[in-house]
Amino acid sequence: MTPSPVLFAKPIAVVGVTFGITIFFILVSQPENPPSPPSSLSRPQDSMARSFVLWLHGLGDSGPANEPIKTLFTSPEFRNTKWSFPSAPSQRVTCNNGAVMPSWFDLHEIPITAVSPNDESAVLKAVRNVHNIIDKEITAGTNPDNIFVCGFSQGGALTLASVLLYPRTLGGGAVFSGWVPFNSSIIEQIPPDAKKTPILWSHGMDDRTVLFEAGQAGPPFLERAGVSCEFKAYPGLAHSISTDELRYLETWIKARLRSSS
Repeated sequence: MTPSPVLFAKPIAVVGVTFGITIFFILVSQPENPPSPPSSLSRPQDSMARSFVLWLHGLGDSGPANEPIKTLFTSPEFRNTKWSFPSAPSQRVTCNNGAVMPSWFDLHEIPITAVSPNDESAVLKAVRNVHNIIDKEITAGTNPDNIFVCGFSQGGALTLASVLLYPRTLGGGAVFSGWVPFNSSIIEQIPPDAKKTPILWSHGMDDRTVLFEAGQAGPPFLERAGVSCEFKAYPGLAHSISTDELRYLETWIKARLRSSS
């Protein structure tokens, strides 16, 4: 029997609401009196080259709503980091009865499973737009080794696709509660340099929107493609991002930043 429009709409709302709650928690959990920055006599960030973090939001969300994420990255190494939070275009989404909402590409069903159908042509169109953003940043002077693409849910799936199909090695790609948005045949199209880009994959074990099994399918796919992936499972976490995940992301990126020397 065909589900009613209400059943279609509910998972979409979960994506936006749970993420908003996560952002609120990040803000209220910051210390009231943050430590003063180090003096100009000793600043390790001065040796750091320009870096770039591109964040891709989930279905129905927006770039500006995700900007509080960067407030958690307080290490001095991020003083030379440029952040970008673009918004997806508004378009019809099949799994929500064709309702128009911010979406990087079309989705046919929610929850997302390990065998959900993919709209590969729409994904590849979105990938080209992400690549344009990366290209502009490299033209502006950022070393590809210091470019990191990160994303949540649908943005995580787009992160994976964008990093794997980019012709150069990037600093890394971080997937949060995402999935593999194309078939295994895409492996043949992955450029050799893209296979050198490390992937961090984080997924909540209680996710009911992008099922944990969809996340678990990621590492075997990447292993077949010859791509390094660190997979981290978070017990009790539903379809949202925790501060633990973002703090680990800070450490993960920091370990891969290249100095200017």
